[in-house]
Amino acid sequence: MKVSIYVRGAVRQFSFWFVHGTLGYPLLEGIDYTGEIMKEESSFAEQAFAIFMNNLELDDDGCVINYKYCENRAAQYIRSYFDSSYKATPPFEIWEGELHPVSKKSYQI
Repeated sequence: MKVSIYVRGAVRQFSFWFVHGTLGYPLLEGIDYTGEIMKEESSFAEQAFAIFMNNLELDDDGCVINYKYCENRAAQYIRSYFDSSYKATPPFEIWEGELHPVSKKSYQI
């Protein structure tokens, strides 16, 4: 079983915009989350990806039905990380930020 092409596309698009600093425009405009901070405090990136993936929803055909919502939630997290006066709406729920394990089978060559 493989992940649908639409999930692959969503993760690819999110990754591209994240790396290029254009994620969640205009919410993150002026916030440099791709510079030196990535070397020092990269856990915020891990958390942003977790929030994106934990919110992702698919229809019965494997099509992503809420990409912009997921991107926005991740952007809200990044904004709140760099701007303590910013409050995400709605507030984040615990399940959104959960970090899930990689299966042991995935490490086999």
